[in-house]
Formats: sequence, C-alpha cells, structure tokens
Amino acid sequence: MLSGISWPQLLIVLVIVLAIFGTKKFGNIGADLGKAIRGFKGAMSDAKDVKDQIEKDPGTEEDANFDNTPVQETRKDS
Repeated sequence: MLSGISWPQLLIVLVIVLAIFGTKKFGNIGADLGKAIRGFKGAMSDAKDVKDQIEKDPGTEEDANFDNTPVQETRKDS
C-alpha cells in the first residue's frame, strides 16, 4: 500500500500534519490512541481469562435455574 511513498515524502506529510494540528494535539492523539490500544488489550486478556476459567471448570457458568418448581400464590379474599 505504501510501497510508492518514500521516506522524504512521509516526512513532508508529517510536517504538514504537525502544522495543521500542532504538536500539542498531535501528542494528545498519540496518547489517546495508546490508551485505546491498552484498553483493548486488557479487555481481550480479561475475555481470554474468563474463557479459560469456563473451559477449566464448566460448572461455574451462571445460567438461569429452571427447576420447574411451581410458584405458590397467596390470595387474600375479602
């Protein structure tokens, strides 16, 4: 995709982006992107841990309890 772009051309694009957004916003974009990537990796790790735990002990899944026990109704007749 970027095979036709040389390093000097990329440097020129970077200078233009810095001129448009400024160094402060450009730094904030990088920090926000880093936080998003760390959050995504953390969520993926948590999901993998839960999946591994379920595979290790399948009885730990919290399913609805359908034991067919009838509900006792109480009526007050006036």
